[in-house]
Amino acid sequence: EVQLVESGGGLVQAGGSLRLSCAASGFTFDDYAIGWFRQAPGKEREGVSCISNSDGSTYYADSVKGRFTIFSDNAKNTVYLQMNSLKPEDTAIYYCVADLFATAQAMGVMTYSFDYWGQGTQVTVSS
Repeated sequence: EVQLVESGGGLVQAGGSLRLSCAASGFTFDDYAIGWFRQAPGKEREGVSCISNSDGSTYYADSVKGRFTIFSDNAKNTVYLQMNSLKPEDTAIYYCVADLFATAQAMGVMTYSFDYWGQGTQVTVSS
């Protein structure tokens, strides 16, 4: 059974940092692209960042470039999203996703549907 378990969300002041974790199980971690979407109330879902574990390529939305970093620990089957210089507009539920056939760039394709989703973790940034 495929599982994606997110953790690390919480409440932080603007300018602060959080690190999200996505622990994956039930599939061959090294073969998958794993990333993060976010959904804020009243806003469209946004693809934030993705890493292709097969070649290490990454994707970042323009809104987070220079502030967020995605990386994998293959020994732990875990993908991390380090979020620095957080802004109130980063407030959202963050969902971990995984897909066997996606590249990291697929995160930026609105019509692409990732196969597996986690339950989400809330990130709230206060001003």
